[in-house]
Amino acid sequence: VQLQASGGGLVQAGGSLRLSCVASGRVFILNAMGWYRQAPGKQRELVATVTREGTTNYRDSVKGRFTISQDNAKNTVFLQMNSLKPEDTGAYYCAADIQNSFFESDQRYWGQGTLVTVSS
Repeated sequence: VQLQASGGGLVQAGGSLRLSCVASGRVFILNAMGWYRQAPGKQRELVATVTREGTTNYRDSVKGRFTISQDNAKNTVFLQMNSLKPEDTGAYYCAADIQNSFFESDQRYWGQGTLVTVSS
């Protein structure tokens, strides 16, 4: 399984970016996808997740500004980030909980980071 993330970049405070992540390979059931971020010198933290059924979860600091969505048919998750703040700066990582076959349990997969830089 591979997760390919894209959409990062440099934006001014108040601007918007949209991240995308596509899961490919041996995907039997994609049970959840999400985004995590890691700022320099800090631990990786959860940003938002969405289950296959569409249940979403956000960290408090991004509620009302970020929206996570998915295209189940394309094994793709999106993160629309509006009203960006300098403290949103970091490497954003896509994650997915995938069942590779009927007989296997979920495994967590990670994509490569995509860098988001918000200037003040």
